[in-house]
Amino acid sequence: MKTFTIAVIAGDGVGTEVIPQAKRVLEQSAKKYDITFAFEDFNWGAEHYFRWGKMMPAGAIDLLQPCDAILLGAVGHPEIADHITLNGLLLPIRRAFDQYANVRPAYLYPGVDSPLARPKGGDIDFVVVRENTEGEYAQVGGFVYQQQPEEIATQTSVFTRRGIERIVRFAFELAVTRNKKKRVTSVTKSNAQGYSMVLWDRVFEDVAGQYPQVETESLLVDAAAMNFIRRPESFDVVVGSNLFADILSDISAILIGSMGLAASANLDPLRRFPSMFEPVHGSAPDIAGQGIVNPLATILSGGMMLDHLGMGDAARDVESAVAAVLAEGKVRTPDLGGHSSTEEVTDAVLEKLG
Repeated sequence: MKTFTIAVIAGDGVGTEVIPQAKRVLEQSAKKYDITFAFEDFNWGAEHYFRWGKMMPAGAIDLLQPCDAILLGAVGHPEIADHITLNGLLLPIRRAFDQYANVRPAYLYPGVDSPLARPKGGDIDFVVVRENTEGEYAQVGGFVYQQQPEEIATQTSVFTRRGIERIVRFAFELAVTRNKKKRVTSVTKSNAQGYSMVLWDRVFEDVAGQYPQVETESLLVDAAAMNFIRRPESFDVVVGSNLFADILSDISAILIGSMGLAASANLDPLRRFPSMFEPVHGSAPDIAGQGIVNPLATILSGGMMLDHLGMGDAARDVESAVAAVLAEGKVRTPDLGGHSSTEEVTDAVLEKLG
C-alpha cells in the first residue's frame, strides 16, 4: 500500500472549514486505490502571526520539504495587511520549492449558471497558467522618506528569459496534452511596458515556433479581460505573468459560476520539491465560521493533487463526483444559489464517490 505524506496548512478563515472536507474526500478516494494519506497538520497563518510575529516559523520550509505535496486552505486576516500574509507564507513556499507554474482551470460545469447569458455547461473550458515566482511579485524596491509627505515607493518587476521560457513551454505542453482546441494565448502589456513585456513577446514567439501544431494568439491584458467576457469559449490555455494571470484567473473563476469552484495548483513541474494545491477563494472572513463556504474548490484542488501524484484515475473520480453533484443541483452552498452547508455538499460528493 502506497502512503503519501501530505503537509496540510488550513490557515485562516474558511480555510479551516474546507480543509477537513477535502481530507474526507481524499481518504474516501484512497480506499478504492489501495493508497493512504499521512496528513501532517501545520497550524500556521494569522494566529501564528499574532503570537510570534511571523506567518510561519523559521524552519517551515525544512518541515515541508520531505512531504509529497502541500494542501493549503487559505491565508489572510482583516487585521493583517495582505502583503504580510503573502510575503510571510505563500511566496516563500512557492519560491523555495520553485513552484513556477500556477495552474488555474476554468470549467463551467453543467448545472451551474455563468453570470454571462450565453455560455452553457461545458462551453467554457480553459486553463490560466500563471508565472509564479518572479515578474511583478519579485518584491524588488523600497521606500524613501517613509511616512513623510515626500514619501517615494519604487517597485521593480523582474523578468528573466529562463523564467518566461519555462512557463511558456509549460503552457504549450499543457495545450498539447489537453487535446482540445490546442491554442495558447499569451497575455502581456508590451505597448506600455517596453522592456519586460517585449522580452516576454519575443520568448513566446520563439517557443511557439517549436509547436507548429498549436494555434497561438497574443493579447494585451486589457483586451484579454474584455475577451474573457466577450468570447470565453474561444480560450484553451492562457499564459501570463504573475500579476496579469492572477487578475485574469479571478475573472475566469466568476465566469464559471463562483470563486467556490476555483481550484489551483502551484507546481514544480520537474518534481524536485513538493507542489502545493489550494482553492483560489481566500480566507473569506465575511462568511468564516458560518459553515456555508463552498468546499468544492478545495476538493477539486485535492483532485489536482491526486493527478500530480500519479493517481489520475482517482483524480477523475473526484472530478466526476463533483460534476454529478453540480449537475443534479439539489445540494448547493449559497454562492451557487442554494441553502446547503459545507458539510452537506461534501456528503453529497462522498455519496457519488461510493
